[in-house]
Parts: sequence; structure tokens; C-alpha cells
Amino acid sequence: MPYQGRELAFKLGLEGKLVQQFTKIFMGLATIFLERDLALIEINPLVITKQGDLICLDGKLGADGNALFRQPDLREMRDQSQEDPREAQAAQWELNYVALDGNIGCMVNGAGLAMAPWTSLSCMAANRLTSLTWAAAQPKSASPKRLKLSSRMTT
Repeated sequence: MPYQGRELAFKLGLEGKLVQQFTKIFMGLATIFLERDLALIEINPLVITKQGDLICLDGKLGADGNALFRQPDLREMRDQSQEDPREAQAAQWELNYVALDGNIGCMVNGAGLAMAPWTSLSCMAANRLTSLTWAAAQPKSASPKRLKLSSRMTT
């Protein structure tokens, strides 16, 4: 994996010690990502200081909800103030809700099925508003919850 870090550093136009620093940061992020069952790591911004060093000023971690049983300390670090209330409510019902800017919503059975209409809408320069997905194996009792949440997708 160090090779991929160095290659990415070169593609970013970094030279000298910045390549080594970037590779070290990249390797650390990759290790954390894999060891902690993460779904997302975001570093923004990554800056070069006046002294010529590369540092991360801010970052976010996104845990894989299906792996939290292996990472109980990550569950304790959850900051609900950073979550969209609709996405948090959907998660309580084992639904996946994604709020986007736009004026069209999709309610589908599975993320894979959501991709086709999203791609079509994007080709027509339409703006998606939201996406609500659920697993086919969910009980029928979840249907009223889906409808209740989808009726508030635009609020």
C-alpha cells in the first residue's frame, strides 16, 4: 500500500519530504480504515505549512453501521448533532435515507435499484432531492414507517 500512497502523492504534484509525509498519512488512514471497519475517512483540508510540512487540519470518520458490534468505542463517539434528523430517524427503522439538494425523490427497494433512476435523472440534468432505500427482507410492519418518512422527504 505504500506504493499507492507514493503514486497518489506524485499525482498531486508533491515532491521531496512532502511525498514521504503524504505516504505516512495515507498509510495511517488506510490502516485506521481497515482496522476500524470504517465506511468513510475524510481529511479536509490537508495543508502545507509555511515550514513546508504536510498536516491534516480537520477530518471525519464514518463508521460502517453493520460493523459497530465489533467497534463499541466508535458507537460511543457518535455525534448526533452532525446527523440529518431524517437520516437518523430512518436508521432507527433500518432504512437508508440520503438527503440531497434538488427537487426529485426516489423511494426504492435497494441501493442498486436507486442507481438506475439516479443516473437517468442526472443525464437529464435533473436534481435529485432524496433517496430512501430499504432491504427486501424487512417486515411488512416497516411499510407504514417508510411511507411516513417519505412523506416528509421534502421538508
